[in-house]
Amino acid sequence: QVQLVESGGGLVQAGGSLRLSCTVSGSIFSINTMGWYRQVPGKQRELVATITGGGTTHYADFVKGRFTISSNNAKNTVYLQMNSLRPEDTAVYYCNLDGRNRYSDATVVPVNCWGQGTQVTVSS
Repeated sequence: QVQLVESGGGLVQAGGSLRLSCTVSGSIFSINTMGWYRQVPGKQRELVATITGGGTTHYADFVKGRFTISSNNAKNTVYLQMNSLRPEDTAVYYCNLDGRNRYSDATVVPVNCWGQGTQVTVSS
């Protein structure tokens, strides 16, 4: 069973930095995309940044130039470096994995899972 273990959230002042980590626990045959999303109470979860297995990145406009997503494929870990944080970045940040697993009979199945979420709070 694939699980995502997140860490790195916390409280920081505006203008500060945090680094989130998300590690894949369990067996995964291949990863299409990993990403970070965020959610505040009463609002829909929104995309922050994604990275493909080949390293192609995509960012939401509101984090371009401030956040950087990266991955260590050997460790099955994805990171989100967040700089120049703003109070409006306050949210629960979730890691997502989209990939595939293969059973012993060669059946390939899609896998999509979420981490438990980590709180990021930016004070003004």
